[in-house]
Amino acid sequence: MVKVKQLRWSMLVLFIAGVTINYITRNSLGILAPELERILHMSTQEYSWVVAAFQAAYAIFQPICGWALDFIGLKVGFFIFATAWAVVCMLHSLATSWQMLAGLRFLMGVTESVAVPANLKILTDWFPSKERSIAAGWAGVGFSFGGMLAPPLVIAIHLNYGWQAAFVVTGFMGLIWAGIWKLYYNNPKDHKLISEEEKAYILDEETVRSTEPLKTNLWTSIKDICKVKKFYGVAIPAFLAEPAWQTMSFFVPLYLATERGMNLKQIAIFAWLPFLAADIGSAASGYLAKMYRGKFSLSNNNAAIWSSISGACLMISLAFVPFVDSPYAAIGLISIGGFGHAAISAMLGVLIMENFDSNQVASVNGIRGFSAWTSAFLFSLLIGKVVPSFGYNPIFLCMGFFDIIGAAFMLWLIYEKGVRTLNSK
Repeated sequence: MVKVKQLRWSMLVLFIAGVTINYITRNSLGILAPELERILHMSTQEYSWVVAAFQAAYAIFQPICGWALDFIGLKVGFFIFATAWAVVCMLHSLATSWQMLAGLRFLMGVTESVAVPANLKILTDWFPSKERSIAAGWAGVGFSFGGMLAPPLVIAIHLNYGWQAAFVVTGFMGLIWAGIWKLYYNNPKDHKLISEEEKAYILDEETVRSTEPLKTNLWTSIKDICKVKKFYGVAIPAFLAEPAWQTMSFFVPLYLATERGMNLKQIAIFAWLPFLAADIGSAASGYLAKMYRGKFSLSNNNAAIWSSISGACLMISLAFVPFVDSPYAAIGLISIGGFGHAAISAMLGVLIMENFDSNQVASVNGIRGFSAWTSAFLFSLLIGKVVPSFGYNPIFLCMGFFDIIGAAFMLWLIYEKGVRTLNSK
């Protein structure tokens, strides 16, 4: 059988395609929010409950999904969850009330919560440690690329075929991808298309940690992880970072419509720009970490932290959104924040890979995701309370400074003091 050169990168592209569809399906709600509020007679507070239903499920089930992937494997586990999220997305077309929509969003959160723990699972399975920061940056592109594609795609389907079709078409895309994943994906030990040279490159390096399947049950795994001090060096920054990303995904289109006076077509033209910036920020963060590692002889861990801190500094741009009159300037500032958030998110994944065994990374990332999405859930409820009375200005001011606080926790809890590396390349 003919072997594929650099197969690990094609595995990453396959994963990125799946996460892209994952984010198109989830962001469909935010894009259609102005229309759905009218059609289903929702208030902004009721819409915040719909969003919060998704976020609550996403938070609760990420640790469970992470453990499941470590326990039964990425190939089968991701296929099951991807098939389920595609079907649930298509069922959104049947919603007739905000309560029904909230129930469907809860199920969507259950099924789509697999994406975050799966991200690190594929990186640790397929990439040696010296390539993981760059691979993590590119893997994060899928999370924002889907958000970038969603506005023009979803609105085009809606304008031509109705809002129900937008959910059916994007869900069907997920079903097609799930079938491709099941046929093509496998781990490097068992993949029929990998060359012996690439397999040795991935599996035989000294820094590879345990690849044996996880043996502990869910509760024991969670307790063991939560005892590790370094875990909080990623969990707390994740808690503080996620509100900004969820606001971009679910509330910025509504903000542009209600506060900046944009119609649906204008939103389709401009609402994807923060996600394009996030694509660039995610990919750039790995190269930025590599630069820090080479220029300052930093360890992989410390270089990832400084790349993340760079992203946190850019997040301050969100605090200036209330002070600009032009909606285009507001979108520009939000886009800078999108760049910064994606850099932080990608590097948090690298920090997990650097500090935990490979048979734990999906579980650790799942619990990190629980922390992040618990914050997102609470912040969405806060938006529902604050915006009707005070508008979005207090929300943007808070989001501008959350990540600087998170960076301080990184430096305190996980930074390796006095550590340098001679192998900076």
